[in-house]
Amino acid sequence: MNIQEYFGRISYNKPHKDADLQTLTAIFQHHIHSIPFENLSMHCGEPIELDLQAIYNKIVRKKRGGWCMETNYLLFWALQELGYDICILGANSYEPAEKGYTAQINHILLKVVVKGQPYIVDAGFAGAYQMWQPLMLISGKDQPQVPGIFRFMEDNGTWYLEKVKRKHYIPEHSKNDFPHTPELGNIRKLHKFTLEPRHIDDFQELNAYLQVSPDNILQKKSICTLQTTSGVLALVGWTLTEMKYNYTEDMDLVNITTLTDEEVEKTLKDKFSIELENNLVP
Repeated sequence: MNIQEYFGRISYNKPHKDADLQTLTAIFQHHIHSIPFENLSMHCGEPIELDLQAIYNKIVRKKRGGWCMETNYLLFWALQELGYDICILGANSYEPAEKGYTAQINHILLKVVVKGQPYIVDAGFAGAYQMWQPLMLISGKDQPQVPGIFRFMEDNGTWYLEKVKRKHYIPEHSKNDFPHTPELGNIRKLHKFTLEPRHIDDFQELNAYLQVSPDNILQKKSICTLQTTSGVLALVGWTLTEMKYNYTEDMDLVNITTLTDEEVEKTLKDKFSIELENNLVP
């Protein structure tokens, strides 16, 4: 594995002498704009290995993406190589349908300490809830970014991350041009976590379970999302959603297209730069 090869994969070619916040932010942004969040292996009959060399080969050499455990583990390796003070954390995602957090840890995120200040870095939350910059680990402070306002709340050692949502304007759905709000209330809870450091081996069981458990969203849907310079692209099954952030004040523009089987493969290549070795069943 080679850090320069990783930099080539994420199109990063700036100096990186110091393990500072500016470099961290730049590398993180190149990473999320180059490496899709995707679970396509599950829908191509390929096993997903939680092994650094396997992840490196898949994402860096084969120019694929990965789910949170893969893409964040690769980022962890890269930042560690550059001398950052970094550790892996485990989170419980919020399930809107269940109105609660998952009982088991089901997400990886990273804590990076720069000049004594801890930041949370997460390249694997996907879609419209993906942060674009490291978030300062501080309770109750609004942290505005292009995707929206993020905020941590801390209670008795447990940290909660939430995002303030914007309205969505979906042209073909707008008979009378009224904005569409995805759900009532403009706060979306994302996940909760503690600061207990984890090891990648703590997630081996989760990685195996998610590939066989029939009732999780990753089994039910083939997903590929990528952050763009102005918003986010998401291909879920045969549905391509293109979101442009802050199209007008406090509103995102959402375009939805239904693709054919042939268009799915072409879209993966053209919009996500992904060419699959095996046949995808969307």
